[in-house]
Amino acid sequence: MPGSPIDRSFKPMASDAPSPAGTGAARPSLRVGLILADNFTLSAFALFTDHLRLAADEGDLSRPVRVRWSIMARSPEPIRASCGVMLTPTDGLLSPRDLDYVVVVGGILHAGRQIDVATGDYLRGVAEAGTTLIGLCTGSFILCREGLMRGRRTCVSWYHYQDFLESFPDQAVTADRLFLEDGDRITCAGGAGTADLAIHLIERHLSRAIAQKASQVLLFDRARAGGEAQPHPPLSQTVTDPRVRRASLIMEQNLASPIAISELAAQLGLSTRQFERLCSVTVGLTPGALYRQLRLRYAEWLVENTSRSIMDIALDAGFADASHFTRQFKACFGLSPSKRRLEPRSAAAGERDSAGTRVFS
Repeated sequence: MPGSPIDRSFKPMASDAPSPAGTGAARPSLRVGLILADNFTLSAFALFTDHLRLAADEGDLSRPVRVRWSIMARSPEPIRASCGVMLTPTDGLLSPRDLDYVVVVGGILHAGRQIDVATGDYLRGVAEAGTTLIGLCTGSFILCREGLMRGRRTCVSWYHYQDFLESFPDQAVTADRLFLEDGDRITCAGGAGTADLAIHLIERHLSRAIAQKASQVLLFDRARAGGEAQPHPPLSQTVTDPRVRRASLIMEQNLASPIAISELAAQLGLSTRQFERLCSVTVGLTPGALYRQLRLRYAEWLVENTSRSIMDIALDAGFADASHFTRQFKACFGLSPSKRRLEPRSAAAGERDSAGTRVFS
């Protein structure tokens, strides 16, 4: 692993190499093998693996004492990340009995096959051995494509929710949480959620103190549970008309300081009346009502998922004062912000999948 002082040069395949557990060295408490898809997401890999590195040893020595991690592949050729960085594997495909988890790090969905046939066969062997499989980012798509998520629920990012439904219409999926454990399968939406998953595993196998040390060094203020909500997806992803999509994106980029509807219309090359008619036909709302709903929708997410004051949330959502914000919020959602915050999240959300519906009261 880069930054590690020990020799981690590429080793033979699992079928050719002696088990690391048979070397006489002390067995780490957590053993992880990572498989990188072609065009894998570097941030998902780095966040996950750096937490393992920091948990593995005292200080910043990076020795794999408590944790052992291996970048596995069929051959030693470098693997390209989606950003163009090349990463060299450290090991062949290790025996599943020597690993607690095999992590598949996905990447760009539409850039051809992400893993080769032999690696797919290896993953099925891992499943048969009972070793837990983890899909990071679009690694969940790879697990589904290899038939390894049948009868299980998969967690994906809101950004890839529609892609998943199109690819696997018969597969149960959620996009309203950071990661999900379903037996010996774990799927993670990706992004910053990969850090939360790594912290969760470190705490399980080592201790909360060691997990906290890793997250604090990387400047994460707190660990989030897998069931916590993903940051809300932009409405613009589901609007069909390109002009209204652009308008809603501009609105979402200017929630704290709303811009005039006439200025929005001018940016679209429309008169205010044309913009109002177009917006009403496309989403069933006037531009002003759409803007207000977007601001309230963002405020609702902040109320449910942060401990910030109602005043701070009101200002962030573009309301001049807390009392006006509270009236608007109650009119839209039927409860004041403070009462909504006291409700269990599932009840507040009406058990809806935040990526699958767009609700305008």
